[in-house]
Amino acid sequence: MQIVILKDSASVAEYGANIFIKQLQKKADSVLGLATGSTPVSLYQGLIAANKAKQISFASVKTFNLDEYLGLEGTHPQSYRYFMNEQLFDHIDIDKSQTFVPPGDAENPIEACQGYEEKIKAAGGIDIQLLGIGRNGHIGFNEPSSGLMSRTRVKTLTKATIDDNARFFAVDEYQPHLSITMGIGTILDAKKVVLLATGENKADAIKATVEGALTAACPASALQLHQDAVLVIDEAAASKLADCDFYKHIEAENQKLMAKLGL
Repeated sequence: MQIVILKDSASVAEYGANIFIKQLQKKADSVLGLATGSTPVSLYQGLIAANKAKQISFASVKTFNLDEYLGLEGTHPQSYRYFMNEQLFDHIDIDKSQTFVPPGDAENPIEACQGYEEKIKAAGGIDIQLLGIGRNGHIGFNEPSSGLMSRTRVKTLTKATIDDNARFFAVDEYQPHLSITMGIGTILDAKKVVLLATGENKADAIKATVEGALTAACPASALQLHQDAVLVIDEAAASKLADCDFYKHIEAENQKLMAKLGL
């Protein structure tokens, strides 16, 4: 697990965007795993800018989103399909038929979950997966107690996650308590994983992910098992890491080595 500690959220977004830009420059038909939430928005703005500047193209790209609320159609303003269209897809040269979000309005959600896994497999697997992290360590909607080898499935949201997301819903608006989410095992199948975290409210989750035990109590700790997982975090999110200075030193050495090798 590589830990990259940067000054602030803007630096985290820029660094994360550059990882995706390099991926698309290396492989134009990449399969991208994408995430929603407030953290990825600035990263997506960086990708939009790079696309408009013709540094990258999404014309041959396929995307798979982590999750979706169960019970919301894609046209609902709080659905993650709507979010992705608004924040990314409507602004880049991507074929929307090649952008996949778990179907929140599926008549048979169990079958839809299996179908989602099959689509990922048919696409050749995910080349690079973007993640955020919840205060309780969840990734996607894999809440604490999720199996570390779980696949795409219907998941009940915890009260903490429901409370965190309540700000996106009007007081009298229906807020789903169920979701369809990629499983932790599905996430671990991605060739590369990039997790972004900013703010002091994520510090406990980051500490548990990096320095805690591998446990279902902190779903993100499963990234300890991944051979190419990068955590890009700001100083506030890193503030409870016991070895914060060590991680900064190692990243500085990595950057020197990459520059020397021309990477």
